[in-house]
Amino acid sequence: MPAYDDLMAFQRTTQALGEVAGRTGWDQETFMPRGAAPQRAEEMAALEEVLHARRTDPRLGDWLGEAHAPDAVADANLREIRRVYARSRKVPARLAAELARVTSLAQGQWATARAHDDAAAFLPVLAEVVRLRREEGQALAEGGDPYDALMQDYEPGGSSDAMAAMFDAMRPRLVALRARALDAEPAPHVSGTFPKDAQLALAAEIAGAYGYDFQRGRLDLAVHPFSSGSGLDVRITTRVDEADPFNCLYSTIHEVGHAAYEQGVDPAYLLTPIGKGASMGVHESQSRSYENQMGRSEAYCGWLYGRMRDAFGDLGVGSARDFYRAVNGVRSGYIRTEADELHYNLHIMLRFDLERALMRGELEVADLEAAWNDRFAADFGVAVDRPSNGFMQDVHWSVGLMGYFPTYSLGNLYAGCLMAAARRDVAGIDDALASGDPSPATGWMREHLQRYGSLRMPAETVAHATGEAPSAEPLLAYLEAKFTDLYP
Repeated sequence: MPAYDDLMAFQRTTQALGEVAGRTGWDQETFMPRGAAPQRAEEMAALEEVLHARRTDPRLGDWLGEAHAPDAVADANLREIRRVYARSRKVPARLAAELARVTSLAQGQWATARAHDDAAAFLPVLAEVVRLRREEGQALAEGGDPYDALMQDYEPGGSSDAMAAMFDAMRPRLVALRARALDAEPAPHVSGTFPKDAQLALAAEIAGAYGYDFQRGRLDLAVHPFSSGSGLDVRITTRVDEADPFNCLYSTIHEVGHAAYEQGVDPAYLLTPIGKGASMGVHESQSRSYENQMGRSEAYCGWLYGRMRDAFGDLGVGSARDFYRAVNGVRSGYIRTEADELHYNLHIMLRFDLERALMRGELEVADLEAAWNDRFAADFGVAVDRPSNGFMQDVHWSVGLMGYFPTYSLGNLYAGCLMAAARRDVAGIDDALASGDPSPATGWMREHLQRYGSLRMPAETVAHATGEAPSAEPLLAYLEAKFTDLYP
C-alpha cells in the first residue's frame, strides 16, 4: 500500500500542525497577553497558509487516486481526506489566510467590546468576518446555498432544511412545556457565598469523576468556556461567577463531555483524520448528556446538594428536592449558556435563523442588533437590556463559526437517543449518579460511541451506538417526563 502509506505519513504532519494551530487559539483565549493580539493574528494567518497549502497539495490527488483501503479504518481515513481536499481546493489560499488573521483579531476585539457593551466597536470587525465568510460560503457552494456549504465544516452531511424541519418538529412541544412551567410556582434559587477557589476545586473534582484525565488535560478560565485539542492533549476552560456556582460547575461538566469524547477515541487513531469527534452535533451529544441528562438529573442533584453544602455551607434551599428544582428552574433569560433545557433550543433557533440570513445576504451586520432584539422580545417576552446580553454574548460569530449553532440542538437530539439507549442497556445508572458516580453512563458512551472517533458519518455514529436511526422523540419524551414532574 505505498500510496496509502505515503498519504497517511503526509496527513499525520498536517494533523499535527492543525493541533499546533488549535493550541495557539487556546492560548489566545486563556493566557496570551492582550497586547499580543496583532502579532498573534499574523501567526495564525501564517499557520493557516501552511495548512491550506498542505490540504490542497497536488500530491494528495495523486495518492487518493492510487490508494486502496484494506479495511474500514483506512476507508474512513480516505473518506475524510477526500472530503477536506475537495473543500479546501475551492477556497483560495488568500481567503483562508485572511479569515485566520481577521478572526484572530476579531476574537480579542469582541471580548473587549463585550466587556464594555460597546456594539459600535465590534460591528466593523464583525462586518469584515461576515464578508469573508460569505465569500468562502459562495466558493464552497458553487452556486448552491452558502449557509449549507459552511455547515459542512461542523456537521458533514447536514443541511439547513433538515435543521429547520427539526426545529419545526420540536418547537410546539417545547413551547407548551415552557408555558406550563412559567405558569407554575417559580423554582427556588440557590443563595450563599461561593468563593472562586472553592468553585474551581469542586469543578476539578467533578471533572475527574466524569472521567476527565488531567494527565492529558488542564482546566483554566476563559471568557467563554470551551474545549480544545484531541488525543493526548485535550484542554477545557470554565468561568466563575461568585454569586452563581452553577455557571462554573455545569460549564465544566459540559466541556468535560467534549473533552471525554476526544480523550476516549481509540489511541490507534491518534493524528489521523478519524482521530477526532465525528461532528459538532455528535460532540454536543456528549456535552449535553453529561451536563443535563446526567448532571441535572434528580439522582445526581441529590449528591451535589450534599457536596455543595460541605463546600459552601448553607445554600438557601432546604432540601435536595428544592435543590433539584433550583438547578432545573425554567426562566426566560438572556444567556444561552445559562438557559434551562426548555429555553435552550429556542435560543439556538434564533441564532440559526439570523446567521442563515446573514450568510445568504438577507440580513446585514448593521441591522443585526435590531433584528436580534426584535426576535428575542417576540420569542422570550423580554427586552434585551444591553449588547452583552444580546447579539454580543457568544464568541462564535466573532471567530467566523457561522453554521455551528444548529449543531447544539442536533446534539440535544442525539443526546436524547444516546441516553435512552444507555438506560436500556445499563442497570443502576441513577443509583450510581446518586452517589456522585457518572461512570456507568460515561463508560457506556466511551464504549459505544467515543472510541470510534470519526470512523462513521455523524448520524451513522449515533445509529451504530443506539441501534436505531436518530429522532427527536427520545429527547422530547425525556423533557416532557422531567418537566411535568418538576412543574405538575
